[in-house]
Amino acid sequence: MPRYALLIDYHGGPFSGWQRQSGQPSVQEAVETALRKLEAEAPGIAAAGRTDAGVHATGQVAHCDLAKGWDPFRLSEALNFHLKPSPVAILKAARVADDFHARFSANERRYLFRLIARRAPLTHDAGLAWRVLNRLDVEAMREGAAHLVGHHDFTTFRSTLCQSNSPVKTLDEITITEHAIPQGTEYRFQLRARSFLHNQVRSIVGTLERVGAGAWAPGAVREALEARSRAACGPVSPPDGLYLTGVGYPDNPFG
Repeated sequence: MPRYALLIDYHGGPFSGWQRQSGQPSVQEAVETALRKLEAEAPGIAAAGRTDAGVHATGQVAHCDLAKGWDPFRLSEALNFHLKPSPVAILKAARVADDFHARFSANERRYLFRLIARRAPLTHDAGLAWRVLNRLDVEAMREGAAHLVGHHDFTTFRSTLCQSNSPVKTLDEITITEHAIPQGTEYRFQLRARSFLHNQVRSIVGTLERVGAGAWAPGAVREALEARSRAACGPVSPPDGLYLTGVGYPDNPFG
């Protein structure tokens, strides 16, 4: 069966997450339902990352096997037709080798977290960013974040429900930038690693927000990391501001 990689964009608000769940709407189910409009016997699909409820994506990757050969452009157009009105879009489709796997072939994941500081409630960005009331100290957050880059035991920053065999991961990059917006400031946290633990990004951002707000000293992030205890973590940020923005492969299937 020909195998295709799909580059997927979605708003996570209406969904219980990526993964199919009985009785709950999921992104996976939405895409599989669209695929079965094209081929009734199409098997299930696999994704690079199982995003949680409310988490968005601008660069999720999944793969599917189909009975017939499709022109990739026609495949993406047909899927987008059948995905309406769900807030899910196939940005691109590509024919890939039979041994390509969206999850296991990946060597990098990239996430963005958007945090907006302003007094007024969010309107256009409601559900798309985490809002706090007061400006944050970006330099203090960068200082705190520096303690997390590298190869560490991230027990403190993973969910107790995490199914990973090991809490040890290598975090390659955390970049924090600030951007002026009308009546406020937007902070963008960009994180890059081969793989992440369950709730790792949201735990890190929630902790760094406490540093930016002055409730934690930057060095307290290192102490929390070294504690290797979930109880030492700061608050977990809400899912609204989190986006899976890209997945890296040794050979980019989308050119």
